[in-house]
Amino acid sequence: MATPRSKAGTKGVPRRDREQQILTAATEEFGTRGYAAASLAAVAARVGVTKTLLHQYFGTKEDLYVACLTPVGDRLLQAVRTAMDETAARTPAPPTPLRVLGGIFTALDGQREAWFVLYDTTLPPGGEAARRAAGYWSAIDALAAEGTADLLRAAGTTDPLDADALKYVWRDLVATLVRWWVKHPDQSPEAMTHRCARLFAAAAAVTGGARPTA
Repeated sequence: MATPRSKAGTKGVPRRDREQQILTAATEEFGTRGYAAASLAAVAARVGVTKTLLHQYFGTKEDLYVACLTPVGDRLLQAVRTAMDETAARTPAPPTPLRVLGGIFTALDGQREAWFVLYDTTLPPGGEAARRAAGYWSAIDALAAEGTADLLRAAGTTDPLDADALKYVWRDLVATLVRWWVKHPDQSPEAMTHRCARLFAAAAAVTGGARPTA
């Protein structure tokens, strides 16, 4: 007698594969709805398992969030570090901001909502999830501060307040571009990077390449 094919939620799926299915579904759930509104029941339904199995594999809702956050945060942090490594850049290399954006788009491709898992404003304060997320934010902000300071030095200014202001502008710019990209799924990472290059060139043309003044 033939053995019936395994259905979602049965014991026919190896644990490692089932865990990955859960993480993929949970990343989509947290990324699209936010931590506060995300539901373990919805994650279980996406995979075709029970909430009991989710708890057995990952523990609490916060534990599951951290399990989703860690690979996302590691991937994005490494993408930014690699993009800022001048020695690893191809020759001739695009400007550092475009390399960073290209690295972020590439790291998110196939799971763009993962950006909102990292930058989730609904995390419960004081918990492990908020602590982990803040650690990634701090590390990425430090790289942004380093990069914006380098850009300003190249432009002839070393005012620390200029550098701090530009860091905030850059952070919001990246978030805005990612949000736009999420709404346009037909845009590949390469197409999006080229688009950013055109936008930067247009912005430079508008400002006329003005030199900083004292």
